[in-house]
Amino acid sequence: MFDDVAERYDLTNDVLSLGQDRVWRKEVAKAVDARPAQKILDLAAGTATSSLPFARTGAYVVPCDFSIGMLQVGKRKHTWLPLTAGDATRLPFQDDVFDAVTISFGLRNVQDTDAALREMYRVTRPGGRVVICEFSHPTWAPFRTVYTEYLMRALPPVARAVSSNPDAYVYLAESIRAWPDQPALAERLQKAGWSKVAWRNLTGGIVALHRGVKES
Repeated sequence: MFDDVAERYDLTNDVLSLGQDRVWRKEVAKAVDARPAQKILDLAAGTATSSLPFARTGAYVVPCDFSIGMLQVGKRKHTWLPLTAGDATRLPFQDDVFDAVTISFGLRNVQDTDAALREMYRVTRPGGRVVICEFSHPTWAPFRTVYTEYLMRALPPVARAVSSNPDAYVYLAESIRAWPDQPALAERLQKAGWSKVAWRNLTGGIVALHRGVKES
């Protein structure tokens, strides 16, 4: 499915989010706080657009994705990045390698969320951090109703106009509705071993930024 939407993926995201995806990615970059020579794993990196802010800091960033189609598009755009095919539930990396692991808008598409959270913990060095940016649940009830209506009614026709595979975006809308709320995801992070787990709502809770630390 993601192979099919790869060519116009970044454009479609920009249109469907009304440009908010750029704001969200800036907040992710701040939360990850990549530094020169640090090793950053960017999971569900897709075409590697999300990896660029980390690379610009001088960090060594590894964009990793399950979709070969996404990686192929990304490699054409960003030939210098070490794009890597990988399954988030069985990452092809050794233990305690990365200073930070991050995933944006991809965790809910992994078949086994808890296995992915454990794998992210495994490959992070002691003292390292995780940053998860994912669609969540708006905190204000009237806004939550409007948002849900947008997802199920407005998103599919907009996707048909701009996406190479609009049916994929019907799935995405349904997966957003079914995703755990902010406290529930925080609890799953803690069960996977992460400490100092916290989250911050963006755009009224449409998106939540969860963070955690692997204790030394």
